[in-house]
Amino acid sequence: MLRKPAWKTAAITGGLLALSTGLANAHPHVFAQARLEVVIGKDGDVEALRHIWRFDELFSSTVLLEFDANANLKLEADELEAVGNVVKDSLADFNYYTSVMADGKDVQVNPPDRINVDFQDQQLLMFFSVSPAKAMPLTGTLSFGAYDPTMYAALDFMSDDDLVIDGSAQACSSAVVRPDPDEVLAQNQQSLTEAFFNDPGGNDISKFFATRLELTC
Repeated sequence: MLRKPAWKTAAITGGLLALSTGLANAHPHVFAQARLEVVIGKDGDVEALRHIWRFDELFSSTVLLEFDANANLKLEADELEAVGNVVKDSLADFNYYTSVMADGKDVQVNPPDRINVDFQDQQLLMFFSVSPAKAMPLTGTLSFGAYDPTMYAALDFMSDDDLVIDGSAQACSSAVVRPDPDEVLAQNQQSLTEAFFNDPGGNDISKFFATRLELTC
């Protein structure tokens, strides 16, 4: 079962996101433009995944008001660091909203050293890097993406160019996959229905709908 992370409503508890308790009310309340860079090392393995998230102005303003300790309507370096620390602790149970799969099996990632935070043009910006918890050579079918399994935050790749490979993957073909919701529902109706009724508060069905970069090697 999914556990609720510590991303509580910023205006009330000093966290960042309030996550719903069940899928009946689960729909995005926070929106972010995302970019994901898959870094290939010199040894041909997947070395790291670099995330960049730019949040919507409404959520960004809520975080500003909550973490602006000196009430100057700015986020100073220490205040930005406090935001990053909360996010890092909160997303540990959720693989840092990072989806990595090798031949259909989930791959866990190591925690980032830190989550960097900035505030630009009235929008909250986060960027950080994670690495696969085990060696990940370029073999078979690999996929990479970013999504919130609770379905509270929507991480949107506005363009296919926001999912990129940094390094050499010449032996692989690549494609950005944007699942069609109607097709996903039609193809997985039975499994989605069973998952919901067996555990309506602890499913990861949002994985079916997440945009991803897929490599076939």
